[in-house]
Amino acid sequence: MSDKYLDPSGNTEQFRAFAHAPEAGAPTTPAASQVPLVGGAAVVAVVLVVLVAWLALA
Repeated sequence: MSDKYLDPSGNTEQFRAFAHAPEAGAPTTPAASQVPLVGGAAVVAVVLVVLVAWLALA
């Protein structure tokens, strides 16, 4: 009996097309901005420098 389902892992080209295809019905969201992450890291770095300086001078 012939199976009409083609397994995408059976062929490299088919698998790559399957792996890179967007999911059906999945909403596409834009990439998140890195600005909040960089800003938060900068604030944490400043707080750490101030804390170390305060401990060293106290």
